[in-house]
Amino acid sequence: MSAEAVGAQMPTHVTLDDLAQMASADENHRYELSPEGVLSVMPPADPEHSLLVSRLMAWLLTNGLGPEQVTVDCGIDVGGGRVPDLSVWAAGKPPRRARSSYAGLDGLLLVVEVVSAGSEVVDRIVKKDEYAKAGIPRYWIVERDAANTVIRHELSANREYHEAGERQPLAWLLGTVPHLH
Repeated sequence: MSAEAVGAQMPTHVTLDDLAQMASADENHRYELSPEGVLSVMPPADPEHSLLVSRLMAWLLTNGLGPEQVTVDCGIDVGGGRVPDLSVWAAGKPPRRARSSYAGLDGLLLVVEVVSAGSEVVDRIVKKDEYAKAGIPRYWIVERDAANTVIRHELSANREYHEAGERQPLAWLLGTVPHLH
């Protein structure tokens, strides 16, 4: 399909419902929408990215979080529609639909993004700002450097993130017990 055909079918203003329809109709891309209405279309995760997310998920589940608390690629409503690589929810407060098929933020404790080529600025700056403004208590970024460095952020009272502790290699983090309460 040509770019002209896609553009001609694109709504003037993309809503969360539009975004959900695009995502359900296309298994080859990931769609996100900023609160300002900027549409992002990304390819699926590469194998290394997927393995990093799987390792984090296994670590969380092994350390006592239930399967209803840890989700992969669960869309969340932050004024737009974002799809963090991993999200962690409070016990008894699994993700629930808010607008469209995107989950509201009630019970959301942590979102994790694994940086991919092409998403560096979005993950490190744009999403960090959006997640902070939305009031998400913790945001972790996993870099794709040799150590898969994890940068952990916690929300301050004025809805800005500050780094919580030192940056650590993923291998170090996976040897600890998660503290997310």
